[in-house]
This record gives sequence, structure tokens and C-alpha cells, in this order.
Amino acid sequence: MTTYGFIGAGNMASAIIYGMLASGTPAEHLVVTDASPEARTALADGAGVRCVESNISLVEVADVVVLAVKPHVVAPVLAEVGEAIAENDPLIVSIAAGTTLEALAEATPDKTRLVRVMPNVNAMVGHGMAAVCGNEHARAADVEQIVDLFRTVGDAIALEEADFSTYTALAGSSPAFVFSFIDALARGGVKNGIPKALAVRIAAQAVAGSARMVLDKADDGLSPADLVDMVSSPGGTTVAGTVAMEEAGFSPAVVRGVDAVIARDREMGG
Repeated sequence: MTTYGFIGAGNMASAIIYGMLASGTPAEHLVVTDASPEARTALADGAGVRCVESNISLVEVADVVVLAVKPHVVAPVLAEVGEAIAENDPLIVSIAAGTTLEALAEATPDKTRLVRVMPNVNAMVGHGMAAVCGNEHARAADVEQIVDLFRTVGDAIALEEADFSTYTALAGSSPAFVFSFIDALARGGVKNGIPKALAVRIAAQAVAGSARMVLDKADDGLSPADLVDMVSSPGGTTVAGTVAMEEAGFSPAVVRGVDAVIARDREMGG
């Protein structure tokens, strides 16, 4: 059975490890390390997985190595473990934002199998969305294996790296947009007499349920626009609110936000 090793014991690594355990991956096939002895020990003890003291030791025992570190740490880590990668040929998986397959290839031995993943923050609560792509040395089975891995903490898809900037807008940055929308809904509730904490709870559950309905009803061929029509009675309250929001520029503002994320991501080399 495949052994997965995690270099980095932060929130994302923790979320993935617990997701894998919940999906049935045996704890003995999960290994973790971190520059901080306290961090790696805390995660290993809490999850009941193996812990090693160095990055090189982890590469020597793992079939899949997940780089769960900050982008600026990726190159130094790969330089440190380069010989171990060449000797053991693990699949290298990076979840570092903005670190391209080309950059990963420049920092690893020739013909290293590389997979780049863009998860999002919602993986921390088991409802993430991830995009996965591999380099020319990664097999289709490698990419599918990592897609399955990230489905333990939500959903995941294979996606061309050329589309990662757009994906970043749709899934990477959009949680912040949705959080802002929930907060705005709640403030509307507060304005009209409902306490903030209760208004947030109501709005958040409405958004969560609406997202679930979009996903479920897609199987029936219904689009989000169809669902808007479904809850909008002629002359009713919902259509009044929808028209008012559109008049205030709701949809154009969202599209401008998406465009701004894409432009900034490309400017940063993503």
C-alpha cells in the first residue's frame, strides 16, 4: 500500500491527514515531519501517524511526498532532499501557491514525477476544492491518485495548469468573497433587528444549503439561474431583492473580482 509523507505539519497537512484517516487510510501509511519538533510531534501524536525527524528520512520512506510548506520554503527543501528523490523516485506533490511545475522541475532531479495541487481553505473543514495537474513525467495514474487523495477533504479535479489562474479566482480566492457576502447578509439582518451572531448563523446555513442544492440539482440539468427562477415568484419578495442587487451592480462586481484575481495571479507569475 502507498505510503504518504508530509513535509510540513500545518493546518493543510493536518486537514489532509485527518481526511485520509477518516476515509480508511491506515495510520501506519502516513508519515509527517516539520522543521518544528513540537509541530511534527503534535500532529503525529494527535493523528496517531508516524513521525520522522528530517525531510531526507521522510523521502526515504514515502512513495508520495506532499510538500505542505510555504512557497518560499519549497526550493530549499527540494535542494536538501534532491539526492534522496533521485535514489527513491517518489511522486512529489506540491500544494504551495504560485509555485509552477516549471519551478518545481528546476529544483528537482531530471525526470522527477511532479504534481501541482491548488487546494482551498475549505479543506480544513472537509469541504475543499482542489485542482490537480502533473508534469510530463507524471503518469495519468499519478494525477488520478492525487485527485482521489484530495477528495478525502472535499472535491478535486484534474485541470490544465494554464487554467490555474482562473481556478484561483473561482475556488482559491472565492471563499473570501463568500465570507464577505455572508457578512453583508448578516449586517442586513442586524439593520432590521436580528442580533449579529444569529444573523450570521442564519445566513451561513442558507449559503451552505444553497451550494448543496446547486451541486445536487446539476445532476437534473438545472443551472444556478434555473434555481433563481425556481424561488422567485412573480411580483414576490425574492425577485424584488434580486433586481435591487443587480441594479446595485452585484453580478458585474463579482465578475470584476474574478478578473482582478486572474490579473494579479498572472502578474505574480502564477
